[in-house]
Amino acid sequence: MSARFVITLGCPDRTGIVARIATFLADHGGWIVEAGYHTDVETGWFFTRQVVRADSLPFGLAELRERFAQVADELGSTNWRVSDTSERRRVVLLVSREGHCLHDLLGRVASGELDVDLRAVIGNHPRLRGITEAHGVPFHHVPFPAGSDPDDKGAAFQEVRALVEGHDPHAIVLARFMQIVPPAVCEEWAGRALNIHHSFLPSFAGARPYHQAYERGVKLVGATCHYVTPELDAGPIVEQDVIRVDHTDAATDMVRKGRDIEKVVLARGLRAHLEDRVLVHDKRTVVF
Repeated sequence: MSARFVITLGCPDRTGIVARIATFLADHGGWIVEAGYHTDVETGWFFTRQVVRADSLPFGLAELRERFAQVADELGSTNWRVSDTSERRRVVLLVSREGHCLHDLLGRVASGELDVDLRAVIGNHPRLRGITEAHGVPFHHVPFPAGSDPDDKGAAFQEVRALVEGHDPHAIVLARFMQIVPPAVCEEWAGRALNIHHSFLPSFAGARPYHQAYERGVKLVGATCHYVTPELDAGPIVEQDVIRVDHTDAATDMVRKGRDIEKVVLARGLRAHLEDRVLVHDKRTVVF
């Protein structure tokens, strides 16, 4: 597939937005191969994602951004971007002891299903070093002190932060990392850090959600992929799914079944993010 430019934009809704963008692209010979539109009638906000053949335009990515910035400014948008599909997306994974999400993503990368540049895996426990390095991916062990006091973990998070930023990743994936990211780091990683939470948020946030669900006798358990924000387990949601359980399932059965959903939801959410299909507005997302 030839390289393509992806344009995403959110702006106040009004007449003529689609025509303005289409005219801008047509005036330069732009060949649109995919287009999505959505208006949120409650907020009066418009969203679009446009995919254009790169070889149909007489200029490259930098000039397209410069020219489109004028269009975005006319439309009152501060939430827009232009990306190039020929640039392989750089990804860093953060893990702990549980390896099901890591195993799944490593398999997808190895098979070519997920075509990304997986730069590193950083773990607060060394358990997953072997499988990571078996796939030819560097593994960094950063020990975290025991306990829940975030002030005690500042030095460890600074080391993780330095390792992550050394790769300038498009996505930082908390693949069951099981550590609360400090607010300052959340802000620095805003829009890039994805978490998989083993619950169908907003229900059962925090620790041991499957056990919370078991105590409530739920009939469905699920998983949620969301962006990381300073508010725990409350970032904009990218992807969710559920699986049915019943009265015969113990909490351990819910954990086992839930892990299958976690893997799928995380992979879907990561792919949507890397393909620039997710537009965030306040606490909500539009996923094209």
